[in-house]
Amino acid sequence: MTSETDFIAALRAIATDPSARGLIDDAAVLEIGGKSLILTHDMIVEGVHFLSRDAPEDVAWKLVAVNLSDLAAKGAAPVGLLLGYSLGGESDWDQGFARGLGRAVAALSAPLLGGDTVAAPAGAPRFLGLTAIGEATGPVPSRTGARAGDTLWVSGTVGDAGVGLRMAVGELSAAPELLQRFRRPEPRLALGQRLAPLVSAMMDVSDGLLIDSARMAEASGLGLEVELAAVPLSDALVASVGDGQRTRVDASIAGDDYELLFAAPAEASTAIEETAAALSIPLTPVGRFEAGAGLRIIWNGAPLPLPSRLGYEHGA
Repeated sequence: MTSETDFIAALRAIATDPSARGLIDDAAVLEIGGKSLILTHDMIVEGVHFLSRDAPEDVAWKLVAVNLSDLAAKGAAPVGLLLGYSLGGESDWDQGFARGLGRAVAALSAPLLGGDTVAAPAGAPRFLGLTAIGEATGPVPSRTGARAGDTLWVSGTVGDAGVGLRMAVGELSAAPELLQRFRRPEPRLALGQRLAPLVSAMMDVSDGLLIDSARMAEASGLGLEVELAAVPLSDALVASVGDGQRTRVDASIAGDDYELLFAAPAEASTAIEETAAALSIPLTPVGRFEAGAGLRIIWNGAPLPLPSRLGYEHGA
């Protein structure tokens, strides 16, 4: 199977327009009439991103949220959505999805503008796609702008959705809010707009803190050191599965957090902390960019070997 990384590399020879940003970012940036339009498209697949027994209302919310998370990483506000939907022959599920979609677009202020529906073969897994269109009125951060000496920050807490997935498949029983983090992530739209003028680079954490921070470092042509002891965990996660080195490694590779990951110079720290206080969202420094290449992880200052996988990659 072709890996996600290999396939995207093959597409770069085609996506040569400057708006594509070399397919390094999760979104395209189209400059029109002095405005920056942000375009992103994400898909979620039954059995990969959600379970067949998940409520269709939750699936609809997640589809909208993961796309808007890409807009948040560009400091953009939503303008509209285009839906790609596979009809699977279950009208109750389809109607539940439509109800959930209506609630999601209202709650997240992202109007549905159109899209397409197709009939899928009976029994086929559901493939659902959404294109999100946003507008940025200020700087549009990319993954590529980190500089040596910048601090790596992450919003909120990580690992909750990973534990939530384990709950969803019946592997463990834990705090119900962790299952909610897996099924109904919250895109950090307001935070992204406040951070955009302060950061050197920004993206969201979709596949795992370690793999996504490594992608930022590689895109920026830098090395990166991450301190696992600094990785922020929620009280609910610690109460459910404990704390320690193994827990923080697991939290850092789990994915589906949809928090914001960003690089910023030291002089931006005060403004970042003021932003955290203003929005009541924790922002935690977890690493430092440096000259060179590759990812290193440490535990209370001591080096650790990298885990066998850094996060989730399609086709890997």
